Amino acid sequence: MTPLGAADMDWLAALLQEAGTTEIMPRFRNLDEGAVRHKTSADDLVTEADVNAERMITEALLAKFPGSLVIGEEAVSDNPALLDNWTKSDKRAFVVDPIDGTFNFASGVASFGVMLGIVEAGETVAGIIHDPVGQDWIMAQKGAGALLRRHDGRETALRVAQPVGSIGEMIGSASWQYMPEPERSIVARNQALCLGGVGYRCAAQEYRLLAGGHINFALYNKLMPWDHLAGALITQEAGGYVRRFDGSAYRPEHLDGGLLATSDCANWTMVREALWRA
Repeated sequence: MTPLGAADMDWLAALLQEAGTTEIMPRFRNLDEGAVRHKTSADDLVTEADVNAERMITEALLAKFPGSLVIGEEAVSDNPALLDNWTKSDKRAFVVDPIDGTFNFASGVASFGVMLGIVEAGETVAGIIHDPVGQDWIMAQKGAGALLRRHDGRETALRVAQPVGSIGEMIGSASWQYMPEPERSIVARNQALCLGGVGYRCAAQEYRLLAGGHINFALYNKLMPWDHLAGALITQEAGGYVRRFDGSAYRPEHLDGGLLATSDCANWTMVREALWRA
C-alpha cells in the first residue's frame, strides 16, 4: 500500500472536522427525545450523533481508500466479530471513535472529541484527535513528531511535561472506574498522593492534556482500540512513555492489561509504584 502522505493527513483531518460540523455540533445540546440510548450501562451511551458521524466517516474513508478496513466503535457494538484478528490483515485499517466522551456530549458538557487511529501491518502509524468545539486537532505520524493544528492552520509542536521527582508533584488522570476490586479502591485512594487530578470522562481531551504537557500521566484500565490508538501514538511522538500495567508495549490488538502513559520511563515507574501501593 502507498504510505500516507501529508496530503492524506490533511484530508483525514478535514474529514473529522466535517463530521463535527455536519453531524455532531448541530446536535450538541439539541438532542431530541429518543436520540440517546444506553448500551452496556447507565454511563455507556450512544446518540444519533455518534451513529451518523461514524456512518459518514466510514463511507468517506472507503471511498477515498477502497479496500481498507474501517473499525468503528458503533459498528463493533453491533457486530463484535469485527475485532477478530483485524490487526493481522494486510489491509490498512482506520479505527474510528465518532464521539469520544459521549456521556459528556449527551449531558451538554463540552468535553468530547473525534478520534482516528490508522494501523498498518499491526502497527499504529498515525493518529488524529479533533475537537469539534475548539475546532482544532492534535495529530501525529509515527516517527514524525506530534503537533497541535489550529483552525487557522497554525501548527505548534506538542511536548509532554518535563519529568518530575515525586508523585506529590504530579497532576494526572486515573480512570479507575473499570478496575476490579481491590485494585479499584487502592488506585482511587492513592491518587490522593498526587498534587492534583483530572477526570474528564474523555480520553480525547485527557490525551490532549498529556501530550501538550499540562498533566503528568494518564491511566486507563479499559482498552478499546478506538479509545487509545491515536492518543497513545500522539503521546509517544510528543516524547512520552506509554506502556501497559505490566510494562509491556501497547499494541493495537490489546484489549486488556491496562495502559499508563507518562513523561518518561522513570516517571512511569514512579506512578506505577505509588498508585498500586497497598
